[in-house]
Amino acid sequence: MQRHVPIEALWVSVYCVPTDAPEEDGTLAWEDTTLILVELAAGGETGIGYTYAHQACATLIEDKLAALILGHDAFDVRAAWLGMVGAIRNLGRPGLASMAIAATDVAMWDLKARLLDVPLVSLLGAVRQTVPVYGSGGFTSYPDERLQRQLADWVASGMSRVKMKIGRDARRDRERIRLAREAIGAEAELFVDANGAYTRKQALAMAEVFPRYGVSWYEEPVSSDDLEGLRMLRDRLPAEVAAGEYGFDVPYFRRMLAAQAVDVLQADITRCAGLSGFLDAAVLCDAFQVPLSTHTAPALHLHAGCCAPSVRHLEYFHDHARIESLFFDGAVAPGATGEMEPDLARPGLGLEFKADEARRYRIASTRA
Repeated sequence: MQRHVPIEALWVSVYCVPTDAPEEDGTLAWEDTTLILVELAAGGETGIGYTYAHQACATLIEDKLAALILGHDAFDVRAAWLGMVGAIRNLGRPGLASMAIAATDVAMWDLKARLLDVPLVSLLGAVRQTVPVYGSGGFTSYPDERLQRQLADWVASGMSRVKMKIGRDARRDRERIRLAREAIGAEAELFVDANGAYTRKQALAMAEVFPRYGVSWYEEPVSSDDLEGLRMLRDRLPAEVAAGEYGFDVPYFRRMLAAQAVDVLQADITRCAGLSGFLDAAVLCDAFQVPLSTHTAPALHLHAGCCAPSVRHLEYFHDHARIESLFFDGAVAPGATGEMEPDLARPGLGLEFKADEARRYRIASTRA
């Protein structure tokens, strides 16, 4: 019979990491990224989870979620997840509440796998040994030389697909797309992400150059709330239309899929209430026969990506890959064939937090 292992301690820490250059996409500019780390202790093991969010997310974990988690059986992850979802009812499910749940839920899954001394991919049940990735960056703030070098380096490393940001200046972006294709050669797939910057007519006008430069993926050409616009573009364009990264719950994903708004759905563990919410989104994709692509945070999505049949590939997002390599031992880099493979010799997520290296970025830390 499974033993009861109560969670004994919960730590929340906040880290702010400057970007390695100013970054912009079609609708936002930023110079740092904030990581919220949750650590849970039980049975002599410590599980870790994290999200990328505002510092207020840490306060929400401390004030609303910690009391539910402390003393809870570390093996009963779904019950804890349902309890957290219920606890934030009056705060609103989209936004920081789901991101707070995400970091805590991931820490619970990691802790459970560590207590069982198995990698998370084995606990969940793998359907594949590796999962393809695409390099993601190409910010609109990059000089042309850096844009070309970043994308070309990813292709040279073995990745067969790369993504760049567009949406600031249509004329400039057409030239940037040309430069990107020049840098990566004829064979690699070229993805673009407008982050919802365009109106429907602007999105169509931008897409006129796509056949010339082989653009095969058009992410958030219009706002992800404009399901009719996404559906119209999906019907008219040869490039695949993708969206979903701002989904925080199953009803959001269900509405997008039912509207036939996307060729590929995106879901983000750090936003959709953790691994538990991500697995629910993956089941929806199975039901609608629509492929799933993970959004950012490659180290968090690796194990789940090997276990969800609908997953097509992971986003190897420049900012988060850099932070995960800095903060965690065991963060896996893509191999020579552009795929990532979990380290089966490491339990849980396979990550060990490098507290000493991360300390200089810490802006808050508490223990519940």
